[in-house]
Amino acid sequence: MAKGPRVVVTLECTEARKEGKSPSRYTTTKNKKTTPDRIEIKKYNPFLRRHTIHKEIK
Repeated sequence: MAKGPRVVVTLECTEARKEGKSPSRYTTTKNKKTTPDRIEIKKYNPFLRRHTIHKEIK
């Protein structure tokens, strides 16, 4: 396991639950020192077949 400020975070789709479909999830890493707040990235959701906003979940 690598030590340092980088941590693994999970990103979940925000629009899929509103439409009754299963949310897509992605994992990525982020630097805790430079980005202490939660991140939002536009990613592809294969269930909705379009790009949606994915927010960091705990």
